[in-house]
Amino acid sequence: MQEKDNNTSNNLDRWKPLFKKENLFKIGLTIFLTTGACILLFFVIFRFDGIMAVMSRVAKSIQPIIIGCVLAYLMNPLMKKIEKLSMKFLRKKVKDEKKQKKIARTIGVVGVVLIILAVISLLIKAIVPSLVASITSLVETMPGYVSQTVEMIRKGSFGDNEVVIWASKMLQESAGKVEEWAQTSLLPEAQKYIAQITAGVISVLITLLNCFIGLIVMIYILVSKETFVGQSKKLLYALFKPKKANVILDVARQADRIFGGFIIGKIVDSAIVGLICYVGCLIMRTPDAVLVSVIIGVTNIIPVFGPYIGAIPTFLLVAIQSPWSAVYLLIYVIILQQVDGNIIGPKIFGSSTGLSTFWVMFGILVGGGLFGFPGMLLGVPTFGVVYYIFKMIINNILAKKKLPEKTADYINLQEMDQETNKIIYRENAE
Repeated sequence: MQEKDNNTSNNLDRWKPLFKKENLFKIGLTIFLTTGACILLFFVIFRFDGIMAVMSRVAKSIQPIIIGCVLAYLMNPLMKKIEKLSMKFLRKKVKDEKKQKKIARTIGVVGVVLIILAVISLLIKAIVPSLVASITSLVETMPGYVSQTVEMIRKGSFGDNEVVIWASKMLQESAGKVEEWAQTSLLPEAQKYIAQITAGVISVLITLLNCFIGLIVMIYILVSKETFVGQSKKLLYALFKPKKANVILDVARQADRIFGGFIIGKIVDSAIVGLICYVGCLIMRTPDAVLVSVIIGVTNIIPVFGPYIGAIPTFLLVAIQSPWSAVYLLIYVIILQQVDGNIIGPKIFGSSTGLSTFWVMFGILVGGGLFGFPGMLLGVPTFGVVYYIFKMIINNILAKKKLPEKTADYINLQEMDQETNKIIYRENAE
């Protein structure tokens, strides 16, 4: 009986430190945060559509800021190069170092803005006339194709009389259905279609306005980028201990390396592919060479699947005007993509993401499935960052256990010696 009392008193003594004031506060805070996290998880799971609707509204409201941040991130390397070139000239003319930096920054920002405006104006001048010409050509040639088809059917050029009769009936039925649809559906719904078109025009105008505001935001970010970086680091070290803050900062630097190397490299690579495509189209006398080259260059930004996405609309666009030119273009695009994938791309990218081909495809498919075109574009670098984080965590765990960190060491592993942590390999490993 006395032993039981002693055990009970010992157990109580173990629990006594938990009931101190400071520990009670920690326990209460932990319970509160855990309960809040469970409630938040419940609402995220069962109110997912509502949360996504709210996030969509928030994203629309801050769209100019997002556009400005993206533009600033993309234009920052170009601004740095302009600043370096400016500083070489300013060191000879201006003695004050602060003035040198201010003037160089101003030249860099103005230079970036002028380059953006020049690229936009060149694209508009190149695309709009080609697009108008393509639509005009389609409108002009389509009646001819239709009349030729009708004439062939009428003369029986497709074969026996049964084919002619069947095709004639199909045309008559199609014409009747189109007329019935116009009377029963199109005219009553005209007001609805007009409202949708109006909403689309307003949406385009709002997007253009957001892009203009985003350009202004970009200017402010580029001018004061050091201040923003300093404030971010200050907040990071205020919220976390130095050890954790250093890890977060290392991940942020790695993310910047992966995203910067991938996106900027992809833009340069796509510009080169578009230019080569344009030269080839001029040599082959492909219709709408500028428009075709722009489509091929823009879709090439998407890894792996981009070339095929761009090849389909360009083939159809050219095939309407010249079928043989479309065939030549398709062959040329396939050859060009092989050259890009094996020569141009590796020279520009190197191993910027650190991912194998399988994980690149995985990132594209998952990103595209969740977020559409932006997900296809950013899925690879995003997954590259996630892959890097998991790699660092696993390597850290292995290092604490004093185990090898290289993946190659585990390929032919049979088992691990429990005492020495040495790898025992398979005897007949290939």
